[in-house]
Amino acid sequence: MKISTKGRYGLTIMIALAKKYGEGPVSLKSIAKDYNLSEHYLEQLIAPLRNAMLVKSVRGAYGGYMLAKEAQEITAGDIIRVLEGPITPVEVMEDEEPAKRNLWMKIRDAVKNVLDETTLEDLATFEDDGKQEYYMFYI
Repeated sequence: MKISTKGRYGLTIMIALAKKYGEGPVSLKSIAKDYNLSEHYLEQLIAPLRNAMLVKSVRGAYGGYMLAKEAQEITAGDIIRVLEGPITPVEVMEDEEPAKRNLWMKIRDAVKNVLDETTLEDLATFEDDGKQEYYMFYI
């Protein structure tokens, strides 16, 4: 499963809203400016998040968007599923040999666990201590 810009930018919107939680509505224009993203694209992403009741909109001159729940109640998995669909890295075929099918299911479950155990609060308050190892893969 490859997370597209929909999922990546959707997480960006939600993290920005989590960082401003309790301060009132945040405009998409300000998020787009802060993260150097297309406001028009963010407008397309906010609708499904609103329909899923993860965010709520506030109309008016000082309107914008706010989290519909507290950040610790929303997981990365909630956001990714709304914007990307089901979490399935590989579509399992019925006639696939059991060993391979088992591998695909283990990968799916591992990805689901990481996404479902990572809250929006975790993402909004994350601080890089420099001890994390990052890997760069070239194909």
